[in-house]
Amino acid sequence: MTLTVEVPPDVEAGLLAQAQAQGLDMPSYVENVLRREAMAQPVAEVFRPAEELTAEERLVHLRKFIESHAGNTVVLTDEEMDRESIYEDRGL
Repeated sequence: MTLTVEVPPDVEAGLLAQAQAQGLDMPSYVENVLRREAMAQPVAEVFRPAEELTAEERLVHLRKFIESHAGNTVVLTDEEMDRESIYEDRGL
């Protein structure tokens, strides 16, 4: 199969650097990456219902979720968290 993918310049530079570091041309390196990813997990495991996961697997998924939101924290001042500030327009 032939596949054409547009990637941003920074991603292209990273791929090229990795390919050169391994002594490969870009198409060979990208093929290796795709093969590795395609064989990483059986598809059935990727789509397992949560009820079928072990506690350890659920913990891994939770940690990945938490890491994916790193840097998205909004810090509010004490005044912004004050009850009066939150409900001031309701007269409560």
